Amino acid sequence: MITYDKLWKTLKQKQISQYRLIKYHHISAGQLSRLKKNSFVSTHTINMLCSILECGVDDIMEFKPDVPENLSKN
Repeated sequence: MITYDKLWKTLKQKQISQYRLIKYHHISAGQLSRLKKNSFVSTHTINMLCSILECGVDDIMEFKPDVPENLSKN
């Protein structure tokens, strides 16, 4: 599973609000909603965020392996 928890930390660190992303950088509110839910987003969106934040992909997203349900109940 890809998570975007690091994005919110990077935004805070760079002092860039979600409002600023929407208003000045034209990131849609729908895309931000998808990022909050760790849903699928396009590589175009990831590229835009990296450019805006002047950071690498690893500063906004992280891979966490899925744990099969039968293993998580043990």
